[in-house]
Order: sequence, then structure tokens, then C-alpha cells
Amino acid sequence: MTLRNFLYDIGFFSSKIHDFPVISVGNLSMGGTGKSPHVEYIIRLLKRKSKIATLSRGYGRNTTGFLEVSRNHSFLDVGDEPKVFKDNYPYLNVFVDANRNRGIRTIREKYPETKCVIMDDAFQHRTIKPGLSILLTDYSKLYIKDLMLPTGGLREPHWGAQRADIIVVTKCPPIFSPVDARAIRKQLKAKPYQKVYFSYLSYNNIKPVYKNEHPKSIKLGKESDILLFTGIAKPSILEYHLKDKVNSIRHLRFGDHHNFMINDIQKIVKEFEQLKGKNKIILTTEKDSVRLQSSGIKEILGGKPIYFIPVQVQFHGKDKDEFDEQILEYVARNK
Repeated sequence: MTLRNFLYDIGFFSSKIHDFPVISVGNLSMGGTGKSPHVEYIIRLLKRKSKIATLSRGYGRNTTGFLEVSRNHSFLDVGDEPKVFKDNYPYLNVFVDANRNRGIRTIREKYPETKCVIMDDAFQHRTIKPGLSILLTDYSKLYIKDLMLPTGGLREPHWGAQRADIIVVTKCPPIFSPVDARAIRKQLKAKPYQKVYFSYLSYNNIKPVYKNEHPKSIKLGKESDILLFTGIAKPSILEYHLKDKVNSIRHLRFGDHHNFMINDIQKIVKEFEQLKGKNKIILTTEKDSVRLQSSGIKEILGGKPIYFIPVQVQFHGKDKDEFDEQILEYVARNK
């Protein structure tokens, strides 16, 4: 990785610079920094200003090449995160292509009115030089304190962060002091051209995985007994958020992007049936919920009270206004 980056840095390998706004959201680590909620934040920020599109690799999909995501696609066709983007924002043009340059070129050919492309998980895609590069790092494990794989969880050495224009410290505590922010900025040693912001996750009312079978949106309470199952990289923040709001939690952890099979679902149902209490609920994440739509799984879970919990990104203090302004100014200046 060091040699590869060096060859890009000296120009031996070339990076394509596109002539319209391209925003990259990525990280140095293998995952768990909250890329998808931050991409969605930028989608909501830009949707009234410009015609935008998202471009992802489509991790774990069984298709290849360039593909425009429709609401009829399953996560097996396009990957779970692009599927969530399209479900949440039907008006948004969502695409997948492992070849990001080809993807951007095809988007522009098909939709020349596109004013900005947001690339999801593209920090290591050096074949493109984005106009604005956003690097995410988890508050609980800053990249500066981590090591490369296989000893640690980094995809590349921490000095790769120098390529970022913006560094967002994600998953901070909701109550966060300026003293902590100054200490982290000092550790990160950001370059003069880099802005550092701090964000946290905000959870909304839970929603049914299978529409029309249960109330559209309900609140959890102290009488609720939860079977939580997750297939995301770092579910501890969600578990911490829930523990003081419900009576009890039993948590089944699966690997990130886990493809749920029938035996997994049977295990989930068995664990759920062992819960005591009158208000028992099966709960999962929004990203996991799109992997539960196949007919075999739905037949098993359809009659159960199964919900997902939506999550959004919030920024601390003045960071929201400054982050928003930097994104909007970049897009407006380069359109």
C-alpha cells in the first residue's frame, strides 16, 4: 500500500480529475465509521440545490459492471448500502460500479444534468482525484492510534489521511466538550488545508421491517424486551443507546454485511421466543433490514414484531453550519 500510494503521489500512476463536483466519503479503517449515514447527510444537504447521484462499489452484490439501482433491485443485485439509499431517497440516482471512473463517465453520459456525484467508500480509489475528499474516523479508535492489517484495522498507513480535505471524527458522545475536541485535533495533527469536524449518531423511532404488518412507527419503552441482531461492523453504540431505554436486551452479533440464511433466521426466532415479557420486539438496523426481504426469510419473520431503527448524523455545535457551508460552497464553486 505504501508503494502504491507513493507511485500515485509522484505521478507514475495517474489520477483522473473530473470537471464537475465529485465528493468522496471514505475511511482508512476496514469499516464501522458510519459512512452510509454521512453520505445520507450530504444527500439531504444537496438535494434541493443540485441534481446529484451516488456511486458505490456495491459490496457483496452478485452482479458486475455498471448498474443503475432501482427500487425493484434486491441487495443481492446492488449491495445493501445502495439499496438503502434508493429506498430512502427514491428521487435520487443511485449507481454501482467497481470502476469508479467508468461509473462517473457513464453517469454523465446518461444523465448530463447531474451536478455532483457522491462516491461512497472511495478513499483508496486513487484512480480518481475527487474535488472534495472526506475522511471519517471513529471517535473510539482514531486512525492515528490504529495499525495496518492484520495487526490492526487500517487498510493503509495513517499518513494516508493527508489526502483528505475534511476529517470527520464520527460516533462522538452526544454530550461533547470543546476540551475533548481540542485534544483530538492535537492528536490528529491536521494539515493547514484540512478541516476537522465532530459528529454523532442520532436514532429515530423504530419502523417495521415488513410494511403494513405492524404499526408504522413506535417508541421503545421501559416495558420493552428486545432481541437485537446486527450485521454491522461496530454495533456497540446502538446497544449502548438502547440499554437505558428498554427493560432488557439480548444481542446476536453477525459479521459486517452478513448475508442472512434460513438457519440464521431460525436462530433469531428461537432466541426471540425465549424472551420473557409482554412487549417483546425483534430489532435490527436499517442496513440489515434490506437483507431480510427474500420470500423464505419473510415467511418466517413476517408474523413476528420485527422492526429496524433508523439512524442519522448530527454535528456538534458550530460544526454543522461550517460543514454544510464547506460542502455547499465547493459544489457551487465548481458547477
